[in-house]
Amino acid sequence: MTNSELKYVVDTTVNFFKETTGAPAECGVPYTKNGSPIMLEYSGIIGISGKRKGSIYFTSGQNLLQSMARKMLGVKEVGTDDFKDLSGEIANTISGNLRKVFGREFHISVPVIVEGQARDIKLPRDIDAYIIPINWNGNKAYLVVGLE
Repeated sequence: MTNSELKYVVDTTVNFFKETTGAPAECGVPYTKNGSPIMLEYSGIIGISGKRKGSIYFTSGQNLLQSMARKMLGVKEVGTDDFKDLSGEIANTISGNLRKVFGREFHISVPVIVEGQARDIKLPRDIDAYIIPINWNGNKAYLVVGLE
């Protein structure tokens, strides 16, 4: 990924939080990683095909998802199914918004939702996965982008 593409991914992530909750997220300095993925309590994983291949996933803890659901949906009671749905929706929306920079040949899959650690998921060894730390409303999350 180029620096301008990575900047667009970060900007898209910040804007997603601002548009959906009214409060932008703060993104830390992206870094690369391969091997074992970073997985928090809930993860929404999007497969990418077309001219670019790989995956994008959003992973966060329950507290972030609960705060977001309350802001977005205006509800007080939020359950496990809501956390799963929201983690998939965040990954899906951010990935869909990236088509603006990656073009029409950037095809995204439906989200795969993982609760807890995923033992069978590994980051690609032949490409660098960019880890983007996210802080929103005092809660941490990560957006992981691994594209050829």
